[in-house]
Amino acid sequence: MGRTVQIRNVDEHAYTVLRTRAAAENLSLTAYLKRQLEDMASHPTMAELLAKADQRRAESGGVATEDIVAALHDSRREWDEDRWPSS
Repeated sequence: MGRTVQIRNVDEHAYTVLRTRAAAENLSLTAYLKRQLEDMASHPTMAELLAKADQRRAESGGVATEDIVAALHDSRREWDEDRWPSS
């Protein structure tokens, strides 16, 4: 069963905008907000993404700067060769 969330003291402008958006989608304000909250919860925040990246980097030892630079040079060389092929 779902949980109940109550939000107090919502700014009048925010309330009006949300109510208008809900109506535009033929939803009640409650249904619209529920969908928005579920969508927000289904995506990680930037802080969560960065923490996961830090964890992966710590577990794998990360990537050496030299390897990153070499990959960039290889990519640029391939791009140049595709754009301006040798005769």
